[in-house]
Amino acid sequence: MSSTNRSGTFALGNRSVKRLGYGAMRLAGPGVFGPPRDHGAALAVLREAIAGGVNHIDTSDFYGPHVTNKLIREALAPYPDDLVIVTKISCRRGEDGAWIPAFSPEELTQAVHDNLRNLGLESLDAVNLRSMFDAHHPAEGSIEAPLTVLAELQQQGLVRQIGLSNVTPAQIAEGRRICEIVCVQNHYNLAHRADDALIDQLASDGIAYVPYFPLGGFSPLQSSTLSTVAARLGATPMQVALAWLLRRSPNILLIPGTASVAHLRENLAAADCALPDDTIEELDGVARDGAN
Repeated sequence: MSSTNRSGTFALGNRSVKRLGYGAMRLAGPGVFGPPRDHGAALAVLREAIAGGVNHIDTSDFYGPHVTNKLIREALAPYPDDLVIVTKISCRRGEDGAWIPAFSPEELTQAVHDNLRNLGLESLDAVNLRSMFDAHHPAEGSIEAPLTVLAELQQQGLVRQIGLSNVTPAQIAEGRRICEIVCVQNHYNLAHRADDALIDQLASDGIAYVPYFPLGGFSPLQSSTLSTVAARLGATPMQVALAWLLRRSPNILLIPGTASVAHLRENLAAADCALPDDTIEELDGVARDGAN
């Protein structure tokens, strides 16, 4: 059995995916802008992910822009039957790489068509509407208008399932009154645990929670406690951080990103990292004490 299989599975709407997936954001150039430094290496990472048992890939057409989706199509099409590709919309990139809200009906519709074209699909497996009231943190504001547009595109058959990203509990509740929400993608990791209560609520409702920056994002997790535990278990700190997330709740789906085949293999091996109960208590202290 591969490490990925040992991570278990959870429902992403009407699809079952392995809990260890892959996030394609880092395949784009510096700042998630422009082409990759090594085109061939990017293709190799995607193919290795599938070879390693991954069947859940997270992407977006505003990565690059258009870069990661084209790489995914080049590397993996025709796609395996069990592969679920989840993308997101509501943002566009400026010529300087800026992240610009793109919430109008026309922009959202164009984004769905761009994703379809660049991925080479007739219907998108799942699309996350990313709230952009604050580009970096959840911020209150109604998502009814843009989510209604996405729900209409779902009714047209262009989108199969809908999720939300960078959202508050109030926005999730508002969204669930408009359409079925199959996943929520927010910032969460060992040191950043603002969504603890939300994760538990979503788990009770059977909704997947997909933490972005599970390893800290552009500023990787740094914790003496994490390093000490990893050394004791004979694992890397990042493997321990991922293993902690797998233990945290059964509805958590992981999408760690990398542009390195070696790092990808390390990430997927996190499912083999068994964390004793006393270690869990030790790691829980990282958020209380602050990563250091």
